[in-house]
Amino acid sequence: MKIKSMYLNMLLVGMSLGTAWAIRGQFGHEHGAAFAGALGSLSVLLLVNRKDWLAQAFTITLAGALGWGLGGMMSYGMVVGYGRADDWGNVLYGLTMLFVIGGLYGFLGGGLFGLAISKGEKDLLGWPQVIIEMVVGGAILYFFLIEQFGWYMTPPRSEVWAICLGMALALAWIFLRLKLHSALRVAAFAGLGGGFGFAFGNFLQVLGRVSEIDFNFWNVMEYSLGFFGGLGLAYGTLTSEWAAEKETEPKKQAFPIFMLLLIIPFVMWQQNFEWERIQETYVKLIPTDDPNVYAWVQWGSLGLIACAAIYWIRRLLSQLQPNTYATTWTFFFSMWGLYIILSYLITGAFISGYRPEQYLYAVNFVLVFTMLSKASPTFNPEKISFGNWGKRFLLVLLFIGLLAFILPQSHGELKGARKRFGEVAVDTLKK
Repeated sequence: MKIKSMYLNMLLVGMSLGTAWAIRGQFGHEHGAAFAGALGSLSVLLLVNRKDWLAQAFTITLAGALGWGLGGMMSYGMVVGYGRADDWGNVLYGLTMLFVIGGLYGFLGGGLFGLAISKGEKDLLGWPQVIIEMVVGGAILYFFLIEQFGWYMTPPRSEVWAICLGMALALAWIFLRLKLHSALRVAAFAGLGGGFGFAFGNFLQVLGRVSEIDFNFWNVMEYSLGFFGGLGLAYGTLTSEWAAEKETEPKKQAFPIFMLLLIIPFVMWQQNFEWERIQETYVKLIPTDDPNVYAWVQWGSLGLIACAAIYWIRRLLSQLQPNTYATTWTFFFSMWGLYIILSYLITGAFISGYRPEQYLYAVNFVLVFTMLSKASPTFNPEKISFGNWGKRFLLVLLFIGLLAFILPQSHGELKGARKRFGEVAVDTLKK
C-alpha cells in the first residue's frame, strides 16, 4: 500500500510537470521553463503537505523555477536532428546528448529545489554565495570545454550547455561540501528522469513522424521530458531523509511572489505575444484582416496575467498566514489554469481544433485536480548509495543505446536529419 501511494504521488508530479513542460513548448526559453518548473515544484509541496515547507512555499517554488529555467538557455534543435539520422552512431550521439541536456534541466531544477528545502531546515550558504559559485563554475567550464578544447555539442548553435554543466557541478560541490545528501539525491534523480525523458521523447517523436499520424509529436517529446523529470523529482524528494517537521512562522516572501506573478509571466508575454506571431497564427484560422482580433489576443493575454498578479499579490501580502495548504492549492491550480489559457490564446486552440494536443492539457489538469486530494505523503527514505546510482545510470545509458539501434531500422532518410559523424553535418532535405 505504501509503495502504491508513492507511485500515485510520483504520477501526479509527473503529470503536473509533464503538462506544464508541454505547454512550455509554445513559449520556450528560460521564461517558459521557469513557469513550468514552478508548477512542478508546487505539486511536490502540495503532495508532501508539510507545514514548515508550505510556510516558505514561494521561496522553494522560485528556487525550483529558476533552476529549471536556467536550462532554457541551452540549444537542442540540432541535437534532435541527429536523432533522425539513419545510422546507429549519429542517433546514439543525438539521444545521448539529449540525455545530457535533459539531465542538466533536471539537476539544476531539482538541485535548487532541494537546496531551498535544506536552507529552511538549517543555516547554510546565503543565496548570493550560491549564485556566485554557480556563475564562476559555469564560466570556467565553458572557457575550457568550448573556448580552449573546442568540444562542441551543437555546432553552429550556442554551446551554453557547457555553462549549465559548470553550474551543475558547482551546485553538486556545494551539496557534497555541506553534506546536503538529500538535496543531492533530489537533483540526481530529477536529472536522471529529465535526461531519460528527453532521449525517450525524441525516440517517440521520430517514430511518430515515421507513422505519419497527424499529431504534434514534438510536443510528445516535451511532455516526456517533464513527465519523467517530475517522476525523478518526486522520487528523489520522497526517498530522502529530511529533518523532522517543525513549527515555522509563515513569511510574506514578497520577492518570490513578485517574481512568480509579475516578472516571469510578463517576460513570457513580452517574448511570445508579438503582433507578427499572433497575426501569422490567426490569419490561417480566421479569414479576416481585422486588427482588433489580434489586439484582443495580445492585450487580453496581458490583462489575464495582470489580473492574476494583482489578485494574488494583494491576497498573499495581506494575509497573516498566506502559506496554508488551501491557499497554496488554489494558487497552484489557478496559475496552471492561466498557463493553459495562455497556450490556447497563442495557438488559437480556443477557436480551432487543429492542435488536438492542446486539449490533453485540460485532461491532465482535471485528472490531477481530481486525484490530488486522494494522495497522501509517503516518505520511504533510502540510504545514499553511489553504487546503486551508478547502476541506474548505466542501465539508462544501455537502454538509450537500444533505442538508438531501433530507430534507424524504422525509417530511411528523414527531413531535418543531421549527421555529426561520417558525413558533413547537413540538412537532409529528402523526406
